[in-house]
Amino acid sequence: MFENFTAERIQVGEASVFVRHGGEGPPVLLLHGHPRTSATWHRVAPRLLERGFRVICPDLRGYGRSRGPAPSADHTEYSKRAVARDLVGVMRALGHDRFALAGHDRGSYVAFRLALDHPGAVSRVALMDCVPISEHLARITPDFATRWWHWFFFAQPEIPERVINADPDSWYRGDARSMGRENYDEWRAATRDPVVVRAMLEDYRAGLTVDRGHEEADRRAGRRLLCPALILWSLRDDLEVLYGDPVEIWKPWARDVRGQGIDSGHHMAEEAPEAVASCLADFFST
Repeated sequence: MFENFTAERIQVGEASVFVRHGGEGPPVLLLHGHPRTSATWHRVAPRLLERGFRVICPDLRGYGRSRGPAPSADHTEYSKRAVARDLVGVMRALGHDRFALAGHDRGSYVAFRLALDHPGAVSRVALMDCVPISEHLARITPDFATRWWHWFFFAQPEIPERVINADPDSWYRGDARSMGRENYDEWRAATRDPVVVRAMLEDYRAGLTVDRGHEEADRRAGRRLLCPALILWSLRDDLEVLYGDPVEIWKPWARDVRGQGIDSGHHMAEEAPEAVASCLADFFST
């Protein structure tokens, strides 16, 4: 897994970020979702190297082997703004002031925030299996609340930690054969760590509070993505079921947006790596 990649920790401010990087050419930053680690890209990253990119795969703050400060009552330490700052610092430490960017699931919210807050750093952004958090919350229906109930459960204080840490192997389910054994082992070690579980929950708590507030302030100010945006979604997940064409939701948020569905379940980088790598490489090459 990640042959010919370098793995290291980079200290950026209050965070220690574990990152894998390899290849030569234009830099591409790949951000994983919940509850995965950077290892989720192990089938996509080599394909992007073959297409001539330099690929950087970090663990987000608090996930996997990355660490941040202790959480506080307002959850700002795990806001997407804070995590985006980490990643700009990581990329600068690796010698990249400007780069292409892709994020999946929770990583897509970080990618969105990074592209909004640091427009000079991002040449193109791919956002996978998401619409803005504030757009989700503006469209709450019984169907959404039933399918996405975990958002609101994770927001509760202390209870989710007790439930998940009592039996993490039952709570977080995965299959070593479909994920790949090394990816699975890394993910399982992370989900068994109460420090990681707490940080992952703080990600969701920040989402419903400080991150939502940041997005609502952006809309009032008329802020939009300045770089081209590619929206990808899993056809065997529920984003299209809930909202129809996700591109339509993204249009008010971006000057240049296009998208397509991927024939996959939710974890598309593991389930459909060829299609994902092809879409990203084609988009980042234009």
